[in-house]
Amino acid sequence: MSLARANTNQLLEAIEEGLLDKDQVIMACVKYMSESDVADMCRINEFFPEYEEEDEDDGQPDWHQEWEDFGECYE
Repeated sequence: MSLARANTNQLLEAIEEGLLDKDQVIMACVKYMSESDVADMCRINEFFPEYEEEDEDDGQPDWHQEWEDFGECYE
């Protein structure tokens, strides 16, 4: 087991073994996370594709723009 994800792996194994109820774990995770974290998780995993963000300009650079500022180009 990777030490970097030891707690995550232990939690997932406990769910797989039936020691923990997955619905209770989901509720605990969502309640623990900030609203921003939950929104980010939903967006990244495309849980609600019909609510895709329209390219709103929040004044912040996107990932590509951020790295271009450092002279990096990823395409």
